[in-house]
Amino acid sequence: MTETIKERKWFAIYTKPRWEKKIDSVLIRKGVKSWCPLQKIERQWTDRKKIIEEPLFKSYVFVYINEEERLKVLTTDGVLNFVHYIGKPAIIRNEEVEMIKKYLSEEDAKIEIISTDGFRENTKVKITHGVFMDNEGTVLRGGKKKVYVQLQSLGQVMVVEFPAEYLISIK
Repeated sequence: MTETIKERKWFAIYTKPRWEKKIDSVLIRKGVKSWCPLQKIERQWTDRKKIIEEPLFKSYVFVYINEEERLKVLTTDGVLNFVHYIGKPAIIRNEEVEMIKKYLSEEDAKIEIISTDGFRENTKVKITHGVFMDNEGTVLRGGKKKVYVQLQSLGQVMVVEFPAEYLISIK
């Protein structure tokens, strides 16, 4: 094995539903580098509108840990397991984490997360402007504004709204 036991990597963990923020703060108090990506959402009540922060990925929290810290994460109340990919805990690339952080820092960032199940590939596009520039995605069926950008290590798809002029078709 070429990697050392002390080398830290990003992993995603499954949490109990609606425990993401709580687990994030507990892990941080335990000394674990944790990140629960949040986005601002406007909610409408009968008498008012309110901006709230919701987790971007439901039941997911990211942790930047080494092998020795795995047990500390797994024994945290509310943590169900690591997200697995091909039988092993899925390693999330630093570039993917940084891309999400950078996009969420933009004003009016709007991301919707959808499972990849049941999606057929339509038109492949390349983004020509903004934080996701030079990334490729697949246009939502018939859509002119939304592009799917797959985070392969998570098996998730981010739907990001783009003006049509930010996209070019690729073969």
